[in-house]
Amino acid sequence: MLPLGPAEPSRPVRTSTALTAAAVLTLTLCATLLSGPAARAADRTVAGGRLDWGIKSSFQSYVTGPIAKGSWSLRNGAATVGSDQFRFHSATGSYDPADGAFDAAFSGGVRFLGHRRPNGSYQLDLTISSPTVRIAQGGGSGTLYADMTGKAKGSGEITSARQVPLATLDLGGVTMRGGGSTVVLNHLPAKLTSRGAEAFAGYYAAGTELDPVSLSVDAPARKPSAEPTQGPSAERDKDRPRGAFTTAAVDWGVRRTFREYVTGPIAKGEWRLSRGAQDGGALFRFPGGKGTYDERRHTLSATFQGRIAFRGKDLDLALSGVSLRIADGRGTLAADVTRDGTTDQAVPVATFKAPQLRPEKGLIALTEAPATLTSRGAEAFGGLYRAGTAMDPVSLAVALDAGAALPPLPDLGDSPSATPERSAEPEARHTASPAAASSSSDSSAAPWVAAGAGGALLIAAAVLVPRWRRRRAAAAPPDGPAR
Repeated sequence: MLPLGPAEPSRPVRTSTALTAAAVLTLTLCATLLSGPAARAADRTVAGGRLDWGIKSSFQSYVTGPIAKGSWSLRNGAATVGSDQFRFHSATGSYDPADGAFDAAFSGGVRFLGHRRPNGSYQLDLTISSPTVRIAQGGGSGTLYADMTGKAKGSGEITSARQVPLATLDLGGVTMRGGGSTVVLNHLPAKLTSRGAEAFAGYYAAGTELDPVSLSVDAPARKPSAEPTQGPSAERDKDRPRGAFTTAAVDWGVRRTFREYVTGPIAKGEWRLSRGAQDGGALFRFPGGKGTYDERRHTLSATFQGRIAFRGKDLDLALSGVSLRIADGRGTLAADVTRDGTTDQAVPVATFKAPQLRPEKGLIALTEAPATLTSRGAEAFGGLYRAGTAMDPVSLAVALDAGAALPPLPDLGDSPSATPERSAEPEARHTASPAAASSSSDSSAAPWVAAGAGGALLIAAAVLVPRWRRRRAAAAPPDGPAR
C-alpha cells in the first residue's frame, strides 16, 4: 500500500474548526436602463444551483464510528464537497426581489445505515432527500424542508414523510429584497424543529443545533418569449446508416473517495475539465458520443469527447478518449490514460454490468450500472486501488431518434459572484475550465458594492451574524450520537 493513497472510510476526514458564521446575500442585477417610471420587480424563476449541508457532523461521525459501525451513501446525483458536507443540486423555485420571498427546492439525498443486525437489517436506517429552503416575505428566518424516511429509535417502526419542516434557519437580519440574478446565502445557523426531531428517528431533541446551511442559486430575470425558430427536422438523419448514432453521453464519477483524496489534505489538488467534458458534482459527463448499436445482438460501441485531469501532490493523471463497448450483458469503459506525461491509449479501466439494451421512445438508457476496476485500470491509478475495487457506477444515454433528448446533468448553477465566507481550512477548487474556477477561500474579504458600465449594476449586500462555534464530536456516548 502506498503511503500517499486515498483514505478508504465511507466519509471524508473531519476537522475541528471554529467557524465564523456569516450570511451573505449576493444580489446581481444586470439590466439595461429604461426610460419611464420603474415597474415593480417581477418574480424570478430559480433554475439551477446548489445547497451544501453536512446535516450534523457529529451524526456522521457516530454513524461511521466504532459504535454504529455504519456508512452513508449518496442518492440521485448528490455529491460531497469540502471535508464534511453533502451537495444537493438542480434548484427550482422562485424569488421575488420586491418583497424577498424565496423558495428553492433541490435534488439528491443521503442514506445513513448503522447498527447492523445478524439478519442483515439495520437498526439505524435514515434517508434525507430533496431539501427545500423557504423564506417568507421580509426574511429574518427561514425553514428547511426535506423528504424523510427512517426507523424510529427503539421500536424500529418505519416512517416516511414528504417535505418535513426539518430545520429553522437564522438569516441574522439579512435583507432579501433588492432584485438579483444570483442569490447566495452562506453559513446560515440551523436548528432542529419538533417535526424534524420526530422524523430524525428520535436521535435528537427539538432545538438541537445542526450544521449550517449554504446555498447558491440562479434567479435570472424573465425574458420575453422568443419566436419559434424553424430548426432542422428529424429528417436530417434519414441518411444515417441503420444502427449508427451521433448523440450520446456517458456519466461517470471515477470514484468518490478518489475525488475526495484529490482535493483533500494529502494531495491538496484539483481537477480540470476540457474538450467538452462537464462536471455534474458527483459525476463527470463525457459528451459527443458516436457509434453503433445492434438491436438484435444487444451490442453497442461508442467513443466520446472530453478530458479530465487530476493534479496534486505526487499526482498527475488524466483521462480522455473515453470509449464504451457492450456485449453479452457486460460493458467495458476504456480511456486514454496519461500519467506523468506518458499516455497509454485505449486502456480498459472499468467493467460494468449491462443487461439487454432496449430503446424506449428512441432512447437507450443505462442508469448507474455498478462498475469495478480492471487490472489495467489499477495500473493506471498507480496502484492506489486493487483490481476489483468498486468504482463509481456508469450511466449511458444514447439517442437513436433525432427527437430523443439525453437526460440533463445535475445543475449546480453559475459560480457565486461573491466570495462565500469559509472555514479556516480552504476548500479545494473544482474547475470546469480556467474561466470558471470557483472563488478563493479568503474569508476576510468583505462584501462590496460596485457599479458597472453600460447600465449594468452589481449589488452585493451582506450582514454578518455573531461569531459562533459548532462542536464536532470525534466519538459518541454509548447510547447514541453526540448532541
